Amino acid sequence: MHALVRVVVAVAVFFGQFSIATLCATAGVKLIGTAQIPGDASDRSGFGDLLEGGIPHNRLGGISAIEFTGGDDRYLLLADRGPADGALPYRCRWHSIKLKVQPARTPAVTVELLSTTLLQTENGAGLVGAAGAIDADDAAQSLRFDPEAIRGDRHGHIFISDEYGPSLYEFDLSGKRSRVLKMPQRFSIAHPAAEPVVEARQNKAGRQTNGGMEGLAITPNGGKLYAAMQRPLIQDSRPGSGSGQKRIGTNTRIVELDLVRGGTRELLYPLDDTANGVSEILAVNSHQFLVLERDGRPGEAARSKKIFKIDIEGASDLSGQESLPADRVPEGVVAVRKEPFLDLLAPEHGLAGPSFPEKIEGLAFGPDLADGRRLLVVAVDNDFQIDSPIRIYAFAIDRADLPDFGW
Repeated sequence: MHALVRVVVAVAVFFGQFSIATLCATAGVKLIGTAQIPGDASDRSGFGDLLEGGIPHNRLGGISAIEFTGGDDRYLLLADRGPADGALPYRCRWHSIKLKVQPARTPAVTVELLSTTLLQTENGAGLVGAAGAIDADDAAQSLRFDPEAIRGDRHGHIFISDEYGPSLYEFDLSGKRSRVLKMPQRFSIAHPAAEPVVEARQNKAGRQTNGGMEGLAITPNGGKLYAAMQRPLIQDSRPGSGSGQKRIGTNTRIVELDLVRGGTRELLYPLDDTANGVSEILAVNSHQFLVLERDGRPGEAARSKKIFKIDIEGASDLSGQESLPADRVPEGVVAVRKEPFLDLLAPEHGLAGPSFPEKIEGLAFGPDLADGRRLLVVAVDNDFQIDSPIRIYAFAIDRADLPDFGW
């Protein structure tokens, strides 16, 4: 058996059967294919223990982000806080994968798990997804961590957003935290708590519970980070009707962090609907970005799973605005310019239907395809459900659709 054949067979045995979705040639963005990783697959963390409920600690799942690392089709997959929504001491981690996208072959998209890296503090303590792992005396020393987005620069620095904070951390390639980036104080909550209902009741400002820093982009030159909040801040929204309802609001904030000069700016991103949230942001160049905005509905109930192209040139700096109206752009404020780019539910992609996933989570550009088109990969979170695979969609983008591509 040839070496190439052995590699393909090994990947198929480890991950199970991959499914491929294809699309007839049309103008614009086209779906190339879909790789699927079974929900009961194991990672390479080396854990052999079981979490409460009999869940293997080495379960591969909960993918919240994807990032291209350059060369040899290598990407990072970021796992979120783990199974059971913060109830378990799941060790936080990222995975390195090899994702091959070859439109002329069958399958067109294949994936191979290479390694798993555990995340830890500067002192070597393991970061965990448990919502109760709070240091009441020093919040900065808390071990609870909800990783939602990951980006890397050309110098081996890895940046990860934490929805619990919301915080933004820098890690080295070994998974050890090396820096805490300063966020504007208005994003923090005064009284973090293990129970979401208690936390929501105790705080009147800052990020919403389970609505914190969800997306992260880095500019092509590595000079700036853009951190996107999933939902409006508490002070930028109003209470929903009924107990436990999400707050009402469409004005989310994107924070610009200058890694060279220091300092931040805040930009207004208006959601299409108060039921939506931002899941990811990806830099096209220094001022244009793709933003993944979606609702929380799966299957045929899904109504909005869209990627928008935005331009921040001319947008107002909200740094002086402690609060915003819930559902309108304030007078004198210029929001980011926003236009539709890719509707994942559009019939031409063949993805919509009963099995369409709820949590479309990650965006990354990959290496250009052989025919010169751009590659966009979209990662899906399976929430650690063994009967739901991790999906990675691969889309081809005509160069004319991103004429000012900066990578």
